[in-house]
Amino acid sequence: MKTKVLIVCVLIAVCFLDCNAQENEKRFGFELNGGPSFATKKLGDADLKTGMGFEGIFHYRFMPHLGIYTGWGWTGFSSKKSFAGNSIDFDETGYVLGLQFCHPIEKSSISYYLRTGALYNHIELENEAGEITGDTEHGIGLQLAGGIDLPLGSNWSLTPGVKFNYLSRDIETGETTSQIDLNYWSLRIGILKKF
Repeated sequence: MKTKVLIVCVLIAVCFLDCNAQENEKRFGFELNGGPSFATKKLGDADLKTGMGFEGIFHYRFMPHLGIYTGWGWTGFSSKKSFAGNSIDFDETGYVLGLQFCHPIEKSSISYYLRTGALYNHIELENEAGEITGDTEHGIGLQLAGGIDLPLGSNWSLTPGVKFNYLSRDIETGETTSQIDLNYWSLRIGILKKF
């Protein structure tokens, strides 16, 4: 019986020491990123121009190289002619929740990261006057991302990367309901504060 108690105490002590060692590394972070976006195909019949977007993301690392991320983002595209009329802006906004894997490159302080997440986004159609003329309602999509984490000191990092968003939604224009797929690549540069 004493041997079992001793083994349990040793295991608890090892876990406690391991947790304390990991606490020296920051577990939380907040990142702001933005950059240009490029549609991979037409949105309905609309040729989308190069768009712009940004995200605000919270990170929590629960294992040495694995964590979760969640946040909100906006990406806007414009089109001269579309199924919804002339000079329409297409704004995708919503939320993301996913897993992030971050690992140092060799023995350097630079790390690479890979993310996969679920989107809960919608697409709004906006005319030249800034009025919303259509809304797809929120729905589930997919986000894949990757990049590098370049430490700047004092728990700040630069986070250049690339991401891919996929969202398929139904939209009503007049009496017609159409399915539209918004698929795009984004080049992003971000700033991350760990705490």
